[in-house]
Amino acid sequence: MKRPEVVRDYGGISAVDRRAERRAKLLAAGRRLWGESGPGEVTVRGVCAEAGLIPRYFYEQFPNRDALIFAVSDDVRDQLLEALVTAGVGDPGTLADKLRSALTAFLDRIAADPHIHRIATSDLSGVPGLTEHRAHILDMIADLIVAQAPAVLGAETPAPAQLRRGALFLVGGVNQIIESWLDNPVETTTELATISADLCETVVRSIIERPQDHTHH
Repeated sequence: MKRPEVVRDYGGISAVDRRAERRAKLLAAGRRLWGESGPGEVTVRGVCAEAGLIPRYFYEQFPNRDALIFAVSDDVRDQLLEALVTAGVGDPGTLADKLRSALTAFLDRIAADPHIHRIATSDLSGVPGLTEHRAHILDMIADLIVAQAPAVLGAETPAPAQLRRGALFLVGGVNQIIESWLDNPVETTTELATISADLCETVVRSIIERPQDHTHH
């Protein structure tokens, strides 16, 4: 019969908290290495050295280095989405005001952390599946737009199919604008957010004013 694992506290810190702390250290180390030198420099040995942990603790959290890279990518994604949603929902103004606030917060977060900038612009071809995984963030943002639209647009909210298509169009377009800006950040974050918000509002208004789609048989 297998003996149950004994989980002890050390120095008042539980085993669960210790594992969480080690995971946070590994994620931070992976983020620094990726942000300073690119994903190719994120290795098990390098991350462990950076985090001050032995490999056993790495494999306690991640099956391989690719899993850590995915986790770092998700961590950055969640921070950016939190900034986007908090600012957009928190602004009590018009649709344009909410869009400007959300996009400014999103861009400010990228601009303030050079690691995020590098992680957001890295060539991901060396990590199988990561390009497709990152692209999923666009679907997540589109889902957020669809979920938040009724609270902002009220009775003007388009039909679900139109709203979803419009959200995908907005997200894809703004993503291209941001990617171009990351390569050559001429405008300030506020200027770019205003440009993007104005374009988004134009698209939204055109969808609202357009007659409902009809399916022809």
